[in-house]
Amino acid sequence: MTSVPPDMTAIAIREPGGPEVLVPETRPVPRPGPGDLLIRVAAAGVNRPDVLQRMGFYPPPPGASDLPGLEVAGTVVAVGPGGDREWLGQAVCALVAGGGYAEYCVAPTGSCLPVPQGFTMAEAAALPETVFTVWHNLFERAYVREGEIALIHGGTSGIGTTAIGLCKLFGIRTIVTCGSAAKCDAARALGADLAVDYASEDYVEAVKAFTGGKGVEVVLDMVGGDYVPRNLLCLADDGRHVTIAFQRGAKVEIDISQLMRRRLTMTGSTLRARSAEFKALLADEIHRTLWPRLAEGGWKPAMDQSFPLAEAAAAHARMQAGAHVGKIVLMVG
Repeated sequence: MTSVPPDMTAIAIREPGGPEVLVPETRPVPRPGPGDLLIRVAAAGVNRPDVLQRMGFYPPPPGASDLPGLEVAGTVVAVGPGGDREWLGQAVCALVAGGGYAEYCVAPTGSCLPVPQGFTMAEAAALPETVFTVWHNLFERAYVREGEIALIHGGTSGIGTTAIGLCKLFGIRTIVTCGSAAKCDAARALGADLAVDYASEDYVEAVKAFTGGKGVEVVLDMVGGDYVPRNLLCLADDGRHVTIAFQRGAKVEIDISQLMRRRLTMTGSTLRARSAEFKALLADEIHRTLWPRLAEGGWKPAMDQSFPLAEAAAAHARMQAGAHVGKIVLMVG
């Protein structure tokens, strides 16, 4: 670990609570194990799971760092025992199970991807968590295809803006829901075909009107609760419903006969606790399928605001306020 200091600055969670519980700490620089890389972090993405972890609702999986942060971009400065030294000095972005809010972060080699050509470190740090999540759930689990229509809730969130961009890249039309007219304008500017202000419109009726009564092929839902039975009303026959979060509650009541009569599919997933082997396979597919499109300038993530690492509390406060459009990033080095 030549030229790597023994200690680093990291943002720790002092205790469960509000943004103010995020505090800078001096920690030992982590050491990469077999199959790992050590990254000198330039930027780290901020995601809603980080907020949930800070509040005490989303503990890290066994063996993961207790520090928040699920995605980073930076330079590889060390490899684990037996690792390929060709990684040294490479600019990468990585999906991690924790530890991103720090000057150094360990990442499994299989979850690291090269920073796409033409991307800044901040833009690269905004990719892994949302791209991996959208790709797996929308393109793999829901197998959305060119020419179909997807309903995406939270249209101006990191997940929502990524879903809009990737769908547009692959010929899929999108209907999104947002919480204000201004956010609807922002979603349309990013490429959404229809944006519905859920504060003043019924999105079920808007979907029916837009699709001529047929409905959408896919719903990507991060709301849960009472949205789920309404989402099913939005689906066309043989439609697919994918759940990735449940901000309005995990318990729902649905008419199961709908699934039978209309041949609907309901599925969902979480990403953080999945195995390193699964994430490596997912990263490989994304690298082969999506990365060439990014290098051609096909899409970049919508960037909201960047904060210095020491101001992680302010970044969390902005996310919780709900005013952001796209990704919030911490600048580290």
